[in-house]
Amino acid sequence: MVLVRPRNPLNIGAAARALSNFGFRHLRLVNPFGVAFKDARSAVGAADVLAEAEEFETVADAVADCGLVVGTTAVRHRVLKQPLRRLDEDGGRSIRDELSSARVALLFGSEKFGLSTRDFTHCHWLLNVPTAQKNISMNLGQAVAVCLYEIARSVESARPAEEPVEEIERATAGDLELITSILLDALRVSGYVKPGTEVVMEEKARRLLRRMNLTPGDATVWLGMLRQIAWKLGIKNK
Repeated sequence: MVLVRPRNPLNIGAAARALSNFGFRHLRLVNPFGVAFKDARSAVGAADVLAEAEEFETVADAVADCGLVVGTTAVRHRVLKQPLRRLDEDGGRSIRDELSSARVALLFGSEKFGLSTRDFTHCHWLLNVPTAQKNISMNLGQAVAVCLYEIARSVESARPAEEPVEEIERATAGDLELITSILLDALRVSGYVKPGTEVVMEEKARRLLRRMNLTPGDATVWLGMLRQIAWKLGIKNK
């Protein structure tokens, strides 16, 4: 689980406690408010999870070794570019199916603003917890607990009689980020990316690559092709 820019120590502690409650252990934080993270380390019943928690400067770094990245959102009036799934329908089940073959990152945004549009570009798809329209936004700690409960319940309820799910290994987010970086360099040098459109193109490239569901082998081929193109264009290889 990845908390992006959390500010409240109570929420960080509650998230860690929920991880411990439902049998998960790995907590990552992206640019947490320093004082809040320090205070949260005293969370009752989750000291071991917080002691092992990792800090990162960017979302890209935090999810680099993950094969599936899922962002959470209350939606509101936002125009979403990624597929949206409900937790109570196929959201928890989809995460469960991936856990057996890949590292999964579940992203939660800050208490005040949630995840940004830029954060979403690192996600394969988005997850929504259905709530009453009168008050759709949940407390961060509660949202974490509800999502982890549903995922854990989905894992426990998986029956042996179910049709086996074909396990397809995904390329890591780190590989996808490297492909994106080399591709954008090539597009800039070739003149495809016009001045002032860099941010938009970066977001489009990330979304496109995640929709392709590349395997590690696919990623190796893409990196080889793009590095050759970059070399021909006089771009220093990464």
